[in-house]
Amino acid sequence: MVTLRRAGDRGRTRLPWLDSRHTFSFGDYHDPAHMGFRSLRVINDDRVAEGQGFGTHSHRDMEIITWVLEGALQHRDSLGNGSVIRPGDLQRMSAGTGIAHSEFNPSRDEPVHFLQIWILPTRPGLEPGYEQKSLSAEARRGTLRLVADENGRDGAVTVHQDVRVLAGLLDARDEVTHRTAADRHAWVHVASGAIGLGDQTLHAGDGVAVSGERELVLRGIDPGEVLVFDLA
Repeated sequence: MVTLRRAGDRGRTRLPWLDSRHTFSFGDYHDPAHMGFRSLRVINDDRVAEGQGFGTHSHRDMEIITWVLEGALQHRDSLGNGSVIRPGDLQRMSAGTGIAHSEFNPSRDEPVHFLQIWILPTRPGLEPGYEQKSLSAEARRGTLRLVADENGRDGAVTVHQDVRVLAGLLDARDEVTHRTAADRHAWVHVASGAIGLGDQTLHAGDGVAVSGERELVLRGIDPGEVLVFDLA
């Protein structure tokens, strides 16, 4: 079964400095029909104005992945980590028993566009942690590259959940196949451009829930970026 979630149907938070689209219920946006998918709880598509950001705030018991699409995002947290992440940088923060952090656009002249992804951990009460890795565009071009999983294989960041996150950059006429085990599910999120899946054309912000399908064939239509979540 393949269930389409169009970008325009997502929730939205609009502030003078923030434009955020919510694939699943988040904050003041509540939709009982879209509370998450398997262990995937949040995909927020955020655009933050120059010199603005999220002040220090706390999280618990969540695996949080940040993936920058355009611009730069400055991170600081209560573990003492501080960095600026850019396209190709993948950040994983395990909130566990509690962590506080801030996210800020350090640029004076350009907005930052990023995805923030929340995944439920295997159990509550984990030790808080942080990890960041870089992956070049060439490593993702024309393929689906593993960027996060439970075991940190092949240079991926480690997520405390039975999930595999893959990222690809597909040009027109590129085609990639992702195979899922019989007892697993997938969520496909198009970050930019246009991607073909079956007889559907998916545009930036579109998502697809997939259950009971053993093979996903993704085709590049307009040069685009896609994330695939392989979920228990």
